[in-house]
Order: sequence, then C-alpha cells, then structure tokens
Amino acid sequence: MLRAEIQDALGDDALAIEHVGSTSVPGLLAKPILDICLTVQDPAAEGRYVPTLGTAGYELRIREPAWHEHRMLWHAHPSSHLHVFPAGCAEVGRMVRFRDRLRSDPTSLERYARAKQELASRHWSDGQDYADAKSTIIEEILAGTV
Repeated sequence: MLRAEIQDALGDDALAIEHVGSTSVPGLLAKPILDICLTVQDPAAEGRYVPTLGTAGYELRIREPAWHEHRMLWHAHPSSHLHVFPAGCAEVGRMVRFRDRLRSDPTSLERYARAKQELASRHWSDGQDYADAKSTIIEEILAGTV
C-alpha cells in the first residue's frame, strides 16, 4: 500500500523503496511503526520529493546530512518512518541484508528477538540510545558470527 503510494507520488524520482525494520520480518515482535527506505538521486534536493510526499501525508522530521544525507519523514496513518537515502548508499544495502538474514535464518531471528526483548526492558532516555544498543547484535548477525 505505502510502496505504491510513494511510487505513484514520486514516479521515476523514487529509485528504490524497501520495507525494512522489525515489521518487515514475519514473527518478530515490533512496535507498530513501519520503517521504509526510499532511495532518491539526491536527498539534499528536498524540493524534488518533500512537497510531493507532504501532500500524501508525510512530514519531514529529521535531516541528517552528515549521515548518508539521511532524511526521515513521518506519516501518521499508518504510523511510519520513511528514511530517505541517496542512490548506492551502503546503509540501505545493510538494512536490506539484515532484514533478509532475519527472514531466512531462524537462529539469527531468535537471537535478535531475545536481544530486542532484553534491551526493550530497560529504560532509555532517548529512542536513539535503544537503537544504538542494538548495533552490536546487528553487526554480529550481518557478519555471520551468531
């Protein structure tokens, strides 16, 4: 549904659209927030995609040019984060590889699920701290050391 909406809104400016994050992995506990990666030619050229996505209900919330030119737009219904990256961005490839590994390897899925549950039981002053805390297990799974 969202993929088609984004593709229809942006046409050829949407180079790739991938559902990533925990909601993209069947059986994995997840917050009810969809994470979607959108690849565009140049995320800094916000005028090419932000206004159009704004008419579809997306609101620009985060601008991180120092981290892969990342932009994040938020949509209320369904609750979703649209992460915008440039073409060829290694971070998009990493997210897709991780998603695919969890989908295809039950051992990695179980290990990640346990780590998420343990981390979620802690109090975090910032959601980014929780995300950062997951990085070790994510890197172990991507490296195949789990």
